[in-house]
Amino acid sequence: MGLTRVMNIAKDLFAPKDMTQGPPWKRIAEFTIPMFIGNVAQQLYNTADSIIVGRYIGDNALAAVGSAGPILFLLMVLFIGISVGAGIMVSQYFGAKDRENLSLTIGNCLTQTAIATGVIMIIGPLTSRPLLVLLNTPPSILDWCNEYLNIFFVGSAGFAFYNILAGILRGLGDSFSALVFLLISTVLNVWLDIVFVARFGMGVPGVALATVIAQGISAFFCLLKLLKMKESFDLNWSALKLTKKHSMQLIRLSLPSGMTQAIFSLAMIVVQSLINSFGEMIIACNVIVMRVDGFAMMPNFSFGAAMTTFAGQNYGANRLDRIQQGTKEGTIMAVAVSTVITIFLIFFGHYLMNVFTNTAELVALSMRMMRILAVGYIAVAVTQSLSGVMRGTGDTVTPMWISLATVVVLRIPTAYGLAYLTRSAAYPNGRPESTFISLLLSWVIGALITWICYQKASWRAKPMRP
Repeated sequence: MGLTRVMNIAKDLFAPKDMTQGPPWKRIAEFTIPMFIGNVAQQLYNTADSIIVGRYIGDNALAAVGSAGPILFLLMVLFIGISVGAGIMVSQYFGAKDRENLSLTIGNCLTQTAIATGVIMIIGPLTSRPLLVLLNTPPSILDWCNEYLNIFFVGSAGFAFYNILAGILRGLGDSFSALVFLLISTVLNVWLDIVFVARFGMGVPGVALATVIAQGISAFFCLLKLLKMKESFDLNWSALKLTKKHSMQLIRLSLPSGMTQAIFSLAMIVVQSLINSFGEMIIACNVIVMRVDGFAMMPNFSFGAAMTTFAGQNYGANRLDRIQQGTKEGTIMAVAVSTVITIFLIFFGHYLMNVFTNTAELVALSMRMMRILAVGYIAVAVTQSLSGVMRGTGDTVTPMWISLATVVVLRIPTAYGLAYLTRSAAYPNGRPESTFISLLLSWVIGALITWICYQKASWRAKPMRP
């Protein structure tokens, strides 16, 4: 009897979840918890790279990994956009119980991902070094940055397919399967990092190779899972054939999401150029803060993804009243979690900084910058939750415009303006705090604009099925 019960629980965990039934807060929490753990695990990829590089090679190598990050993210936003679009379409068709369109959506997503991967594998290595030079990357870390990027681009299939397949699983309400596969690959990634860097002395390229291998394995497990989910859809050769309807719909939903990520990435690159002008110490500080920031943001991103799936499935089932109830409950949970994280970072963040480096000056500098950002995570909780609802109902354009306004119009000019106004003999290029203050302002104002746009959402008055 005990074994049967355990097997039933395991079967339920790995099964698609119907989020149109049951208490909204409970369904959102059930989805968010595995999603959060999975996001933390994915963040461990880059964090493990930074810790091992900083400990075994040095602060300059840590700066190299950080400087490569914005360029890597820019050329990967295409996959992130497709992942968001796939999750929206899958959740809406799954909620509407439309097997045929669900099958064709999944097939078209996989085919488009394969095409996009081929493009990135060619373009990435050709553009990495020119971009690094354009961004004033210090010569002392330029070669390391370039090698790190090229390995990622050549092995981009693992990153691409994991994100797309995980997006499909999330659209089906299954955030647990992707979590399990990601945890396996995370452990492998950390082990390979240590082997390639500490034992074989491969340096910065070693951590990139370890991550590429681990991501490929997580993508493979996700694909196996989808192939076994025959009760919900059909994944065969005919489904992989591109159709105008599903391809265009995927592009329509994915392009704004991809553009949103591209805007963030371009802003990171432009601001990175400013950070690079401050020198290696500030570059390394930014890497540490952004790694900690990555973990602090995970609950917000997890709630945002949960709200997208919840809203998508209920939108497909025409349960608009349920969407409004879930939005309120989900946003309250997200804000509560972010408040706890903010308090922790303010009082205990220096313990996290010590993980990355033994340099006391660098730890103190990183902690000072983190305290500037900490309160902003509460604002981001509101932004992510409400943006997730908008995306789930098919509106991916509004979040894109909000990002454009807060990042391009506000953050970048503010960062450079503050740096210019704070120039002195001690800080010839301006104070480094300028980049973090500008980020905080963009988060707070972004939350306010997002709330206003949500209140005026058109789906409340005129629901449209996919």
